[in-house]
Amino acid sequence: MNILIVEDDKEINALLNEFFTDKGYEATSLYDGLKVTDHIDKADLVLLDLMLPYKNGDMVLADIRKTSTVPVIIISAKETTQNKIDLLRLGADDYITKPFDMEEVLARVESALRRVSFQSGVKDKLEYNGLVIDTANNTASLDGTELSLTAKEFSILELLLKFPQKVFSKANLFETIWGEDYLSEDNSLNVHISNLRNKLKNVSPDKEFIDTVWGIGFRLHKQS
Repeated sequence: MNILIVEDDKEINALLNEFFTDKGYEATSLYDGLKVTDHIDKADLVLLDLMLPYKNGDMVLADIRKTSTVPVIIISAKETTQNKIDLLRLGADDYITKPFDMEEVLARVESALRRVSFQSGVKDKLEYNGLVIDTANNTASLDGTELSLTAKEFSILELLLKFPQKVFSKANLFETIWGEDYLSEDNSLNVHISNLRNKLKNVSPDKEFIDTVWGIGFRLHKQS
């Protein structure tokens, strides 16, 4: 998942870039409104400041909406109700007022991405390298062999296959699957990942499906 950050304040831009990178996203930074549309095809979501050099944010938003439905979240010091209404009508998906809380920004980004995933239609089957997840029937098979998975193991695989480019932090993965706050001393996630890897290896020992990204968490195996 690539977050395009369009913010002329270099300190805020760097802060957002580092934050989302640490959360397992890819992040691209721009500092003015001139070339935003050149990067839209590679962006899964745009964080857009309004007060930009050369081309202001509402003009950039209008340009984006001519060709793309990518989610756009406005980040601005302007907080009048009318301004928010105008931007939402222009095509913004959400609006965050400066100064902002980083966790709130993350929550709004994740919410926008979930809406896009839902609106694009939930696939009944997710497939990767011989692994097939049937979300309609909650079954999984590898190379034609049905896997005996726990509900948590199935949910972990489903999430990884839905977002193959994303690196999930342990906290993000745990809180999404378990629906509880993550405690660093809790080893439940590691145990489930280990059991899941063993079940996959038993069927197909030469294939990899879950990569450990040291210091961050896990992702779907990236094939070379």
